[in-house]
Amino acid sequence: MLALSFFWRTVKRTYSQLMAPVSTRILKCDPSSIHFPHDSDQPEITSPETLDALKVAAHHLVDLSEAVAFPTETVYGLGAMALSTPAANRIFTTKGRPADNPLIVHVSSFTMLHSLLPEGYVLSRAYQALIKHFWPGALTLLFPRDAAIVPTIITAGQASVGLRMPSHPVARALIAVANTPLAAPSANTSGKPSPTRADHVFRDLNGKINIILDGGACDVGLESTVVDGLHEDGKIRVLRPGGITVEDIQRVLKEEMHDCDHIPEVLVHRRDYRDEAMEQAPTTPGMKYRHYSPSVPLTLLMTSSQPPTGESSSPVSSFLESLKTTELSKVGVLAPSDSALWDLLPTDGFEWHRYPLGPTAEPSVSAHRLFDGLLTLEREGVDFMLIEEVKEDREGLAVMNRVRKAAGDVRWISFV
Repeated sequence: MLALSFFWRTVKRTYSQLMAPVSTRILKCDPSSIHFPHDSDQPEITSPETLDALKVAAHHLVDLSEAVAFPTETVYGLGAMALSTPAANRIFTTKGRPADNPLIVHVSSFTMLHSLLPEGYVLSRAYQALIKHFWPGALTLLFPRDAAIVPTIITAGQASVGLRMPSHPVARALIAVANTPLAAPSANTSGKPSPTRADHVFRDLNGKINIILDGGACDVGLESTVVDGLHEDGKIRVLRPGGITVEDIQRVLKEEMHDCDHIPEVLVHRRDYRDEAMEQAPTTPGMKYRHYSPSVPLTLLMTSSQPPTGESSSPVSSFLESLKTTELSKVGVLAPSDSALWDLLPTDGFEWHRYPLGPTAEPSVSAHRLFDGLLTLEREGVDFMLIEEVKEDREGLAVMNRVRKAAGDVRWISFV
């Protein structure tokens, strides 16, 4: 009986330790101190502080099987060992992520990439071209999954796995120092806007993870572009637009495959085709569930697109006047910096919190500022947010992909 009692006390103590809030530490890393020589898979790190931070993070990843937050060029990721089911499960429990939402696996070298691919797998000509131009970088490619290597939890049971090599020095160095591929979705509670700064992660996941590596603000600001080139028809399918634009993909394929009889056609999911079966059992993140939503209602204002058949646009003055019938007082607004909307906001009745998204002609700036804008306005305590559409070309396609998932309401508005 004494032995049994001791056993149960040990179990309870261990459970309490696992469930107790952790003390989250932010460790600074200097990206400029990290360099990857062309002939080596290992980084050269000149900053002792950065090297120590990477070693601490690698210890938590490998020895403790924990999840660690770190910067990538796209958004901050919540990483764990991709080839360990218990470790990868920490991502799902920390984020509250649905089990049928796959994870993307990040590698630091082409040696690590090939270690994950099925024996004898040969890269297609299209994949060779895309890797040549966009790796390391914000491009995820789908590959056949080797079930003996990649656990089911990573792909949600799908036959393919998304792989990418991040270009952010801290991300790539962390993977190399840990010497293991990392599964890493965005480092936020599932469904919320993705973090692009370490403080975004801290405000959301403080007490849930031990380590956040702070490598500064993310350059791109939106998640990676996900490409599926595994279909027999040879067409390239963009499942999620992101940091690499569709125009860039088309340009590279044309340049690198000009001597081929057929240059692959590039199709964008939901713009050029639909796949209901894949939407219900997605092969990549961001396809099934609502994502990126702030904690307050967000309304998308369509100011340049034509409304659906049978609907008409309302004058912006009428829409803004209708807000006065609500109990809203603090309203956040995200719009291009040269939008006509700014001059039409009434001066009475509301406390406007403004977050310009950059010039209309520079959608990359809007992409960089989008998530930071949502999280900044949320932190300022607004009751409600408005966001104006941007043109859906270049990075604007990815911006609108995220905004449509984040917005709870859509209104067609006219400035005339």
